[in-house]
Amino acid sequence: MPQVPKTCPATGQPVPKDYLHTCDGHFVDTSGRTVLLRGVNLSGSSKAPLGQPSHVLDDFWSSAEAGGRSFVGRPFNLDDGSADAHLTRLRGWGFNVLRYPITWEALEHEGPGQYDYDFIDYTIRVLYKCKEYGFKVYIDPHQDVWSRFSGGSGAPYWTLPACGINPQALTATQAAIIHCEYPNTSANPDPAVLPSMLWSTNYSRFASQTVFTLFFGGKTFAPKCVLDGVNIQDYLQSHFIRAFEVLADRMRDAGGLLDDVVIGWDSVNEPSGGLIGYEDLNVYPAAQGASAKMGTLPTAASVAQARHGHRADSGQLHLCGSVTIDPKGVRMWADSSTEPNGIHPKWGWKRSSEWTLGKCIWALHGVWDIDTAALLRPAYFRYYPTPSSGLSDPTDPDPRPIRYLEEFFLPHLSDYVTRIRAAHPSAIAFVQAPVFAIPPQIPESLLKGRGCHSTHYYDGLTLVTCHWHFYNADALGLIRGKYSSPIFAAKLGERAIRASIQSQLAILKYPTIIGEIGTPIDLDNKKAYDPMGKGYGDYSDQERALDASLNAADGPNVLDYTVWTYCPDNTHMWGDGWNNEDLSLWSENDVRGGTKNAEAAAVLLAPVRASNITSGALSSPYASPRSSITAKPMPLYEVLKFLRDGARAVRAFCRPYPVKVVGTPVDIQFDIGKASLKIKVRVTPEDTPIGSNSDKSVSSDGESALATEIFLPLVHFASKECVERSVAVHDREQQVDPETSEEVRDVVEAKSRHGSATTLPLGSQLLAVETIQTEGYAVEVKVSEGRVEIDESEQMLRWYYATPVSKEKEVSIEVKRVGGAIDWTRSSTAVWSMEREVVKWMERLCDGCPEGCMIM
Repeated sequence: MPQVPKTCPATGQPVPKDYLHTCDGHFVDTSGRTVLLRGVNLSGSSKAPLGQPSHVLDDFWSSAEAGGRSFVGRPFNLDDGSADAHLTRLRGWGFNVLRYPITWEALEHEGPGQYDYDFIDYTIRVLYKCKEYGFKVYIDPHQDVWSRFSGGSGAPYWTLPACGINPQALTATQAAIIHCEYPNTSANPDPAVLPSMLWSTNYSRFASQTVFTLFFGGKTFAPKCVLDGVNIQDYLQSHFIRAFEVLADRMRDAGGLLDDVVIGWDSVNEPSGGLIGYEDLNVYPAAQGASAKMGTLPTAASVAQARHGHRADSGQLHLCGSVTIDPKGVRMWADSSTEPNGIHPKWGWKRSSEWTLGKCIWALHGVWDIDTAALLRPAYFRYYPTPSSGLSDPTDPDPRPIRYLEEFFLPHLSDYVTRIRAAHPSAIAFVQAPVFAIPPQIPESLLKGRGCHSTHYYDGLTLVTCHWHFYNADALGLIRGKYSSPIFAAKLGERAIRASIQSQLAILKYPTIIGEIGTPIDLDNKKAYDPMGKGYGDYSDQERALDASLNAADGPNVLDYTVWTYCPDNTHMWGDGWNNEDLSLWSENDVRGGTKNAEAAAVLLAPVRASNITSGALSSPYASPRSSITAKPMPLYEVLKFLRDGARAVRAFCRPYPVKVVGTPVDIQFDIGKASLKIKVRVTPEDTPIGSNSDKSVSSDGESALATEIFLPLVHFASKECVERSVAVHDREQQVDPETSEEVRDVVEAKSRHGSATTLPLGSQLLAVETIQTEGYAVEVKVSEGRVEIDESEQMLRWYYATPVSKEKEVSIEVKRVGGAIDWTRSSTAVWSMEREVVKWMERLCDGCPEGCMIM
């Protein structure tokens, strides 16, 4: 690792002690240790306001037309103590970074230029709370298929009328699939039957295609679309960027957040180019990954006809031929009567006289003819307009092809990063290109040494089918032409699937953070949720699927990631509250009881909170009140029970990893079935950590004064006694209350505070093996050299070793749980089986009851 700079490359200013560098392809702290960032998205619930999940139609349109609802309360309640419980849980799972979704709608829902400062200030309070728990955060300007009002999330309602669209006609014309109106508005909607991932087809539906085309390419493809004297592209982009600039300014002015907590800003989530680059509007794009192929699959040409009230044919998955889309005269385009004299009565903009409301904007630009429904320019979005006509012309002898990424996406990214850095000069630019796209070359003049690739990865087969299969495919290799035939991309068996996913992620270059990675929890028709079924509470398939993905980030890839997602209000019925997705790592419906959340939050990570609370934060008007509960060390079996309670597939995501490394981690091997961890580290003379006095920090015997810190979760490495007692708290008769036994409490407090340390000889060429047994842990540790300590209160193993004087070397460590992996399924099954029997007994009590009574 090269010498860590003492100044920020973007500003030239000295860096604070908690600053993270992006150098040599890694995140590096100010001491020179490599930092691995692993965490979660907080939260998927933030796509919608409180009380308005995507399946609720009541007040959906009326509140939007009135200026929308505030997002205050997202991602969780700061005033009832639950925030501490949630952050405690996330920290206890080993997460050290949060991707923080915020939608444009949340900032500017009331109208153009009207910002929700109550929500912004609430967000700042949440970030101070995250700081108490030692999290790093990067902000995610989240969107899916443009807006909640086009079937996804992101942009405010008013952006659709600004584009000349009538949002309430989108379902009838199939310009978008909107959850609360599914399958149609002519009968009673039944949002519960919305198929998994059908929402994603909105990327290839006309509403999303049109608005994204205007957002990125309005000046090129829709020059007549002018609002308040500027092209619709500039109008939309300037409002989007300004909204997040206002947020960044407010964070800066609050103090103690930028760099200390918020390390950077993601670019817009999963952006789409809309129609930009389409080769032929008569043909559905053949390129894989363009959009999920489910439901009706209209071409852009047939879509344009239907959105103007005409009947049109549309392909449909699993059907031969086509079906007919009949909007019965309903048009997607807003009527001119909605803007008297070209001025909108609610939002106030003035529309150019050239932009005729009620007419398809692509017909307005000569792409197709309304009267004959004939497509006039099928390659309109493929080539740049000719100077003479202002329209693209494929017959031109030398047409210039469109390059979306370089000429449309990159200029917007540059404007966004520049404006954000006006408030946050040293922000890391997390760059996310469109799904499956190879990111464009980004100039160093924009990144300024502070850039990170923030791609997404999902196992598409499991995501779409909601089933863990014995087969899969190398989707990325297939899309990028690696195979001469799709059959060669097929992978059979779990070992082949895991190897394939790891090889797909191997193409990612450093520094990279996988912004989203996860798996559905509601597999196989929610089998794990049925208290009367044999699969109740069994998340083994979810665990295998999620482990296959997260394992791919280990190995030689050694990638950073934030799992999608953690939703405090997830339910078995409606999942994450958005388009029937259900990927949350935790659900209150899975909580079995035991430790009270407020108590757990107060005591579990008290040392971590204390070290991150500064006098500035406490004096800030945004800071939340401190908990009044006196912090006492919690028995580790209670900690273990708390970390598992409500978690789904916890063994897959609560996994060991090197958090801070003296040197560079080159391989991580974690076997979930054996509770075995192996880590290899490359160490050079330059890797000697820098002390507080900016000198290389070593002890008298050559050992590094700072350790490599490895998160060692109790979920995998707890002692047999700790496991048994954590399971026993489910049974109130067997529960041990440490408050009733001073002797027990004294032992617990001593062990929790001090942990255990084992010293091994430096410079040994043979692997030394030691067994460490404490109240919480029972592990065998094998190191190539050095000494180790376990801090139970932080679930952290610290490994000290010498850095070389001249040549680089490789050091290794292996940790195994004594007795092998914990068999959680056997102990959990007994509890869940008892619950099923209780349900059956209660049903027998009411058998034949004419009133159909319920026992609460």
